[in-house]
Amino acid sequence: MRLMKFFVLCSLLVVVLAGCSSKAKDGKELKEVTVMLDWYPNAIHSFLYVAMEKGYFKEKGLDVKLQYPSNPTDPLTLTAAGKSTIGIYYQQDVIMARANEGVPIQSIGTIVQSPLSQLMSLKESNIQRPRDLEGKTVGYGGTPLSEATIKAMVKEDGGDPNQVKLVDVGFELVSALITKKVDVLAGGLINHELPVMEEKGYPISTMDPSEFGVPKSHEIVFVASDRTIAKDEATLKAFLEAAKQGFDYTKKNPDESLAILLDHQEKDQFPLTKSIEEKSLKIVTDKMETKEEPFLSDHPASWEKQNEWLVQQKIADKMVPTDELYKELVK
Repeated sequence: MRLMKFFVLCSLLVVVLAGCSSKAKDGKELKEVTVMLDWYPNAIHSFLYVAMEKGYFKEKGLDVKLQYPSNPTDPLTLTAAGKSTIGIYYQQDVIMARANEGVPIQSIGTIVQSPLSQLMSLKESNIQRPRDLEGKTVGYGGTPLSEATIKAMVKEDGGDPNQVKLVDVGFELVSALITKKVDVLAGGLINHELPVMEEKGYPISTMDPSEFGVPKSHEIVFVASDRTIAKDEATLKAFLEAAKQGFDYTKKNPDESLAILLDHQEKDQFPLTKSIEEKSLKIVTDKMETKEEPFLSDHPASWEKQNEWLVQQKIADKMVPTDELYKELVK
Protein backbone atom coordinates (compact mmCIF):
# COMPACT_ATOMS: atom_id res chain seq x y z
CA MET A 1 0.00 0.00 0.00
CA ARG A 2 1.09 3.56 -0.57
CA LEU A 3 0.73 6.62 1.66
CA MET A 4 1.81 9.95 0.28
CA LYS A 5 2.50 11.59 3.63
CA PHE A 6 6.23 11.91 4.27
CA PHE A 7 7.42 10.88 7.70
CA VAL A 8 10.78 12.42 8.58
CA LEU A 9 11.64 9.76 11.15
CA CYS A 10 9.62 6.68 11.95
CA SER A 11 9.98 4.11 14.69
CA LEU A 12 11.79 1.08 13.32
CA LEU A 13 10.54 -2.43 13.66
CA VAL A 14 13.35 -4.73 12.58
CA VAL A 15 12.87 -8.40 12.02
CA VAL A 16 16.04 -10.23 11.06
CA LEU A 17 16.46 -13.64 9.54
CA ALA A 18 18.24 -15.87 12.02
CA GLY A 19 21.30 -17.91 11.24
CA CYS A 20 23.33 -15.36 9.28
CA SER A 21 27.02 -15.64 10.12
CA SER A 22 29.13 -12.50 10.47
CA LYS A 23 32.04 -14.21 8.71
CA ALA A 24 32.53 -15.75 5.30
CA LYS A 25 33.96 -19.25 4.81
CA ASP A 26 37.43 -17.77 4.36
CA GLY A 27 37.18 -16.14 7.79
CA LYS A 28 36.82 -12.58 6.52
CA GLU A 29 34.29 -10.34 8.17
CA LEU A 30 31.07 -9.87 6.24
CA LYS A 31 29.78 -6.37 5.59
CA GLU A 32 26.31 -5.85 7.02
CA VAL A 33 23.64 -4.69 4.57
CA THR A 34 20.14 -3.95 5.83
CA VAL A 35 17.22 -4.07 3.39
CA MET A 36 13.86 -2.51 4.26
CA LEU A 37 11.12 -4.44 2.46
CA ASP A 38 8.04 -2.68 1.14
CA TRP A 39 5.81 -5.03 3.15
CA TYR A 40 5.86 -8.34 4.95
CA PRO A 41 7.46 -11.26 3.06
CA ASN A 42 5.48 -12.47 0.07
CA ALA A 43 6.16 -13.99 -3.35
CA ILE A 44 7.74 -10.85 -4.77
CA HIS A 45 10.55 -11.17 -2.21
CA SER A 46 11.30 -14.84 -2.92
CA PHE A 47 14.53 -14.08 -4.78
CA LEU A 48 15.97 -12.34 -1.73
CA TYR A 49 15.28 -15.29 0.56
CA VAL A 50 16.74 -17.61 -2.06
CA ALA A 51 19.89 -15.49 -2.28
CA MET A 52 20.24 -15.73 1.49
CA GLU A 53 19.46 -19.44 1.66
CA LYS A 54 21.85 -20.33 -1.15
CA GLY A 55 24.66 -18.19 0.25
CA TYR A 56 24.90 -15.81 -2.71
CA PHE A 57 25.17 -12.75 -0.47
CA LYS A 58 27.86 -14.34 1.68
CA GLU A 59 29.84 -15.21 -1.44
CA LYS A 60 29.87 -11.49 -2.16
CA GLY A 61 31.10 -10.73 1.35
CA LEU A 62 27.73 -9.49 2.62
CA ASP A 63 25.67 -10.21 5.73
CA VAL A 64 22.18 -9.22 4.52
CA LYS A 65 19.45 -8.60 7.04
CA LEU A 66 15.84 -8.01 5.98
CA GLN A 67 13.66 -5.49 7.80
CA TYR A 68 9.88 -5.06 7.75
CA PRO A 69 8.33 -1.57 7.76
CA SER A 70 6.34 -0.28 10.70
CA ASN A 71 5.14 2.62 8.50
CA PRO A 72 4.48 2.47 4.74
CA THR A 73 7.12 5.12 4.02
CA ASP A 74 9.90 3.43 6.02
CA PRO A 75 11.67 2.04 2.94
CA LEU A 76 11.99 5.61 1.68
CA THR A 77 12.55 7.67 4.80
CA LEU A 78 14.75 5.31 6.76
CA THR A 79 16.90 4.51 3.74
CA ALA A 80 17.29 8.22 2.96
CA ALA A 81 18.32 8.78 6.58
CA GLY A 82 20.91 6.00 6.42
CA LYS A 83 19.09 3.75 8.91
CA SER A 84 18.71 1.11 6.19
CA THR A 85 21.27 0.46 3.47
CA ILE A 86 18.69 -0.33 0.80
CA GLY A 87 14.91 -0.02 0.54
CA ILE A 88 12.22 -1.36 -1.76
CA TYR A 89 9.83 1.33 -2.99
CA TYR A 90 7.71 2.58 -5.88
CA GLN A 91 9.05 4.46 -8.91
CA GLN A 92 6.41 7.18 -8.93
CA ASP A 93 6.80 7.78 -5.20
CA VAL A 94 10.57 8.09 -5.54
CA ILE A 95 10.03 10.87 -8.09
CA MET A 96 7.46 12.68 -5.93
CA ALA A 97 9.65 12.45 -2.83
CA ARG A 98 12.58 13.90 -4.73
CA ALA A 99 10.57 16.59 -6.52
CA ASN A 100 8.35 17.67 -3.63
CA GLU A 101 10.45 17.06 -0.53
CA GLY A 102 14.03 16.93 -1.82
CA VAL A 103 14.49 13.48 -0.31
CA PRO A 104 18.06 12.34 -1.13
CA ILE A 105 17.10 8.95 -2.55
CA GLN A 106 17.61 7.21 -5.91
CA SER A 107 16.65 3.95 -7.57
CA ILE A 108 19.55 1.53 -8.05
CA GLY A 109 17.73 -1.30 -9.82
CA THR A 110 14.28 -2.19 -11.13
CA ILE A 111 12.60 -5.15 -9.46
CA VAL A 112 9.29 -5.18 -11.39
CA GLN A 113 9.34 -3.65 -14.85
CA SER A 114 5.61 -2.87 -15.31
CA PRO A 115 2.55 -1.96 -13.19
CA LEU A 116 1.13 -4.43 -10.70
CA SER A 117 -1.39 -1.88 -9.43
CA GLN A 118 -4.43 -2.04 -11.73
CA LEU A 119 -8.14 -1.27 -11.72
CA MET A 120 -10.29 -4.29 -10.83
CA SER A 121 -13.97 -5.11 -11.06
CA LEU A 122 -16.16 -8.18 -10.72
CA LYS A 123 -16.60 -9.76 -14.14
CA GLU A 124 -20.34 -9.92 -13.57
CA SER A 125 -20.45 -6.10 -13.55
CA ASN A 126 -19.35 -6.07 -17.23
CA ILE A 127 -17.04 -3.08 -16.76
CA GLN A 128 -14.65 -3.52 -19.65
CA ARG A 129 -12.83 -0.21 -20.07
CA PRO A 130 -12.23 3.10 -18.25
CA ARG A 131 -15.07 5.03 -19.86
CA ASP A 132 -17.44 2.43 -18.38
CA LEU A 133 -16.63 3.98 -15.00
CA GLU A 134 -18.99 6.89 -15.68
CA GLY A 135 -21.76 6.68 -13.09
CA LYS A 136 -19.84 4.07 -11.11
CA THR A 137 -18.22 4.15 -7.67
CA VAL A 138 -14.48 3.53 -7.50
CA GLY A 139 -12.86 2.58 -4.20
CA TYR A 140 -9.24 3.55 -3.64
CA GLY A 141 -6.68 4.11 -0.90
CA GLY A 142 -7.14 7.85 -0.71
CA THR A 143 -3.94 9.00 -2.42
CA PRO A 144 -3.61 11.81 -4.99
CA LEU A 145 -1.71 9.39 -7.26
CA SER A 146 -4.64 6.97 -7.36
CA GLU A 147 -7.08 9.81 -8.04
CA ALA A 148 -4.93 11.14 -10.88
CA THR A 149 -4.55 7.68 -12.39
CA ILE A 150 -8.28 6.97 -12.38
CA LYS A 151 -9.19 10.34 -13.91
CA ALA A 152 -6.45 10.13 -16.54
CA MET A 153 -7.55 6.65 -17.64
CA VAL A 154 -11.21 7.70 -17.99
CA LYS A 155 -10.31 10.86 -19.89
CA GLU A 156 -7.92 9.00 -22.22
CA ASP A 157 -10.70 6.53 -23.02
CA GLY A 158 -13.15 9.29 -23.97
CA GLY A 159 -15.11 9.35 -20.73
CA ASP A 160 -15.90 12.14 -18.28
CA PRO A 161 -13.85 11.83 -15.06
CA ASN A 162 -16.31 14.12 -13.28
CA GLN A 163 -18.97 11.41 -13.66
CA VAL A 164 -16.93 8.95 -11.58
CA LYS A 165 -17.53 8.79 -7.81
CA LEU A 166 -14.35 8.21 -5.79
CA VAL A 167 -14.57 6.67 -2.31
CA ASP A 168 -11.65 6.28 0.07
CA VAL A 169 -11.82 2.70 1.38
CA GLY A 170 -8.45 2.76 3.12
CA PHE A 171 -6.93 -0.70 3.38
CA GLU A 172 -10.27 -2.50 2.91
CA LEU A 173 -9.74 -2.98 -0.81
CA VAL A 174 -10.85 -6.58 -1.22
CA SER A 175 -13.89 -6.42 1.07
CA ALA A 176 -15.11 -3.18 -0.52
CA LEU A 177 -15.27 -4.82 -3.94
CA ILE A 178 -16.62 -8.27 -3.11
CA THR A 179 -19.35 -6.81 -0.87
CA LYS A 180 -20.21 -4.41 -3.71
CA LYS A 181 -19.71 -1.27 -1.67
CA VAL A 182 -17.82 -0.09 -4.75
CA ASP A 183 -18.08 -1.07 -8.39
CA VAL A 184 -14.37 -0.83 -9.11
CA LEU A 185 -11.20 -1.10 -7.08
CA ALA A 186 -8.17 1.12 -7.75
CA GLY A 187 -4.80 0.33 -6.23
CA GLY A 188 -5.28 -3.42 -5.98
CA LEU A 189 -2.26 -5.49 -6.96
CA ILE A 190 -2.54 -8.26 -9.53
CA ASN A 191 -0.04 -10.27 -7.50
CA HIS A 192 -2.03 -10.03 -4.26
CA GLU A 193 -5.59 -8.69 -4.27
CA LEU A 194 -6.36 -10.40 -7.60
CA PRO A 195 -5.37 -13.96 -6.58
CA VAL A 196 -6.94 -13.43 -3.14
CA MET A 197 -10.30 -12.60 -4.69
CA GLU A 198 -10.05 -15.39 -7.25
CA GLU A 199 -9.23 -17.81 -4.42
CA LYS A 200 -12.46 -16.70 -2.76
CA GLY A 201 -14.35 -17.54 -5.96
CA TYR A 202 -14.77 -14.06 -7.47
CA PRO A 203 -13.82 -13.81 -11.19
CA ILE A 204 -12.13 -10.44 -11.73
CA SER A 205 -11.54 -8.14 -14.71
CA THR A 206 -8.51 -5.84 -14.69
CA MET A 207 -7.42 -2.65 -16.48
CA ASP A 208 -3.76 -1.72 -16.82
CA PRO A 209 -3.16 2.06 -16.49
CA SER A 210 -0.33 1.89 -18.99
CA GLU A 211 -2.82 0.89 -21.69
CA PHE A 212 -4.88 4.04 -21.10
CA GLY A 213 -2.67 7.09 -21.14
CA VAL A 214 -0.59 6.58 -17.99
CA PRO A 215 3.10 6.00 -18.75
CA LYS A 216 4.25 2.47 -17.95
CA SER A 217 5.86 2.54 -14.54
CA HIS A 218 8.33 0.29 -12.80
CA GLU A 219 6.14 -1.01 -10.01
CA ILE A 220 8.90 -1.37 -7.45
CA VAL A 221 12.62 -0.60 -7.36
CA PHE A 222 15.58 -0.91 -5.03
CA VAL A 223 16.50 2.48 -3.56
CA ALA A 224 19.55 3.83 -1.76
CA SER A 225 20.49 7.23 -0.39
CA ASP A 226 22.67 9.63 -2.34
CA ARG A 227 25.28 9.29 0.39
CA THR A 228 25.39 5.48 0.24
CA ILE A 229 25.65 5.54 -3.55
CA ALA A 230 28.52 8.02 -3.40
CA LYS A 231 30.44 6.30 -0.60
CA ASP A 232 29.65 2.59 -0.99
CA GLU A 233 28.82 1.83 -4.60
CA ALA A 234 30.86 -1.40 -4.53
CA THR A 235 28.69 -2.82 -1.73
CA LEU A 236 25.50 -1.94 -3.60
CA LYS A 237 26.81 -3.58 -6.76
CA ALA A 238 27.73 -6.72 -4.85
CA PHE A 239 24.25 -6.84 -3.31
CA LEU A 240 22.53 -6.45 -6.68
CA GLU A 241 24.71 -9.10 -8.32
CA ALA A 242 23.80 -11.59 -5.59
CA ALA A 243 20.13 -10.57 -5.78
CA LYS A 244 20.22 -11.31 -9.51
CA GLN A 245 21.62 -14.75 -8.78
CA GLY A 246 18.69 -15.25 -6.44
CA PHE A 247 16.25 -14.17 -9.14
CA ASP A 248 17.83 -16.45 -11.75
CA TYR A 249 17.53 -19.39 -9.37
CA THR A 250 13.94 -18.50 -8.49
CA LYS A 251 12.99 -18.28 -12.15
CA LYS A 252 14.38 -21.76 -12.83
CA ASN A 253 13.21 -23.35 -9.57
CA PRO A 254 9.89 -21.71 -8.60
CA ASP A 255 8.61 -24.55 -6.38
CA GLU A 256 11.76 -24.74 -4.28
CA SER A 257 12.00 -20.96 -4.12
CA LEU A 258 8.41 -20.69 -2.92
CA ALA A 259 9.11 -23.30 -0.25
CA ILE A 260 12.04 -21.20 0.97
CA LEU A 261 9.77 -18.14 1.16
CA LEU A 262 7.07 -20.04 3.06
CA ASP A 263 9.67 -21.20 5.57
CA HIS A 264 10.38 -17.53 6.33
CA GLN A 265 6.87 -16.11 6.23
CA GLU A 266 5.75 -13.89 9.10
CA LYS A 267 2.92 -16.14 10.27
CA ASP A 268 1.74 -13.96 13.15
CA GLN A 269 1.50 -10.72 11.16
CA PHE A 270 1.11 -11.76 7.52
CA PRO A 271 0.45 -15.49 7.04
CA LEU A 272 0.71 -16.71 3.46
CA THR A 273 -1.53 -19.09 1.52
CA LYS A 274 0.53 -21.38 -0.69
CA SER A 275 -1.92 -21.46 -3.61
CA ILE A 276 -2.15 -17.66 -3.68
CA GLU A 277 1.62 -17.21 -3.50
CA GLU A 278 2.09 -19.75 -6.31
CA LYS A 279 -0.08 -17.60 -8.59
CA SER A 280 1.62 -14.44 -7.35
CA LEU A 281 5.12 -15.77 -7.99
CA LYS A 282 4.23 -16.63 -11.59
CA ILE A 283 2.75 -13.17 -12.15
CA VAL A 284 5.68 -11.24 -10.71
CA THR A 285 8.38 -13.41 -12.28
CA ASP A 286 6.97 -12.66 -15.73
CA LYS A 287 7.07 -8.93 -14.94
CA MET A 288 10.48 -8.81 -13.27
CA GLU A 289 12.27 -9.67 -16.49
CA THR A 290 11.30 -9.56 -20.16
CA LYS A 291 13.25 -10.05 -23.38
CA GLU A 292 13.61 -6.29 -23.71
CA GLU A 293 14.12 -5.52 -20.01
CA PRO A 294 16.47 -7.75 -18.01
CA PHE A 295 16.06 -7.99 -14.25
CA LEU A 296 17.35 -4.83 -12.49
CA SER A 297 17.76 -2.94 -15.80
CA ASP A 298 16.60 0.64 -16.21
CA HIS A 299 16.56 3.44 -18.77
CA PRO A 300 16.17 7.24 -18.59
CA ALA A 301 13.04 7.43 -20.76
CA SER A 302 10.98 5.65 -18.12
CA TRP A 303 11.89 8.20 -15.45
CA GLU A 304 11.47 11.18 -17.77
CA LYS A 305 8.00 10.09 -18.90
CA GLN A 306 6.88 9.39 -15.37
CA ASN A 307 8.21 12.71 -14.11
CA GLU A 308 6.51 14.64 -16.95
CA TRP A 309 3.19 12.89 -16.29
CA LEU A 310 3.34 13.52 -12.55
CA VAL A 311 4.06 17.22 -13.16
CA GLN A 312 1.14 17.38 -15.62
CA GLN A 313 -1.13 15.87 -12.96
CA LYS A 314 0.14 18.47 -10.46
CA ILE A 315 1.33 15.86 -7.97
CA ALA A 316 5.02 16.43 -8.62
CA ASP A 317 6.21 20.00 -8.14
CA LYS A 318 8.96 19.98 -10.75
CA MET A 319 11.01 18.02 -13.23
CA VAL A 320 14.01 16.31 -11.62
CA PRO A 321 17.14 15.48 -13.67
CA THR A 322 17.16 11.76 -14.40
CA ASP A 323 20.66 11.37 -12.98
CA GLU A 324 19.17 12.35 -9.61
CA LEU A 325 16.40 9.77 -9.86
CA TYR A 326 18.24 6.56 -10.68
CA LYS A 327 21.70 5.09 -11.05
CA GLU A 328 22.07 1.86 -12.99
CA LEU A 329 24.70 -0.15 -11.14
CA VAL A 330 24.26 -3.54 -12.80
CA LYS A 331 24.15 -3.75 -16.57
